Amino acid sequence: TYELHRSECGRKSLFLRRHKFIDYVSHCFHNQGWSLDACVGYALDKGIFQKDQVVSTKTLYNYVDLGLMDIKNGDLPEKVKRNTKTRRARVNKRILGRSIDERSPRIESRKDFGHWECDLVLGHKTKDDDVLLTLCERKTRQFFMIKIEDKTSASVMKAFDKLREHYGSKWNQIFKSITTDNGSEFADLSDLEQVSKTLVYYAHPYTSCDKGSVERHNGLIRRYIPKGDRMDKYSVED
Repeated sequence: TYELHRSECGRKSLFLRRHKFIDYVSHCFHNQGWSLDACVGYALDKGIFQKDQVVSTKTLYNYVDLGLMDIKNGDLPEKVKRNTKTRRARVNKRILGRSIDERSPRIESRKDFGHWECDLVLGHKTKDDDVLLTLCERKTRQFFMIKIEDKTSASVMKAFDKLREHYGSKWNQIFKSITTDNGSEFADLSDLEQVSKTLVYYAHPYTSCDKGSVERHNGLIRRYIPKGDRMDKYSVED
């Protein structure tokens, strides 16, 4: 009797009892390119599965770690690149312009439109390959990919000059601020403050989370254009 009662104690694994949901997650992951969390959220939102028929995102990641699913850690593009090292702070860092510490807390809240994050996505590590200038608006997540000739500050400013020409008198309403990193390619970006009302902020060194929205979108680009792949073989339409 003791052994029978003891066998009923403790939490039981839901892996076998909810195998239909596990199969659904595996299908969406491999065929739709969704994350595990997106699979859980979509299934519940659309009523495909009820709450007592699914397992949580955390449990799915545990199943992956245990090798119970046909998804490996190497298949998860975000998980393998998480940086667990302590943050380094350079004492003698370059001062290119306004620090992100001077940015209004209102921008951090994402309540106002017109505050952008900026970055570059490189192709092959040669000087003769194209580069993507990426811009992400913090409130709406509006995302731009602009092909430029190289990663020099001159090419970056050339792209912004074309943007200013395109938006004309609406520029100051659309681009109220731009947050970017301390790379040499953005060394001249603060010059925008002299010809417009746009404020340019520079993130802390080695702190990509200061502009997490554009970094996240760049990660999605990398699913289709891997590192080291030449950018000039893709058209603007691609």
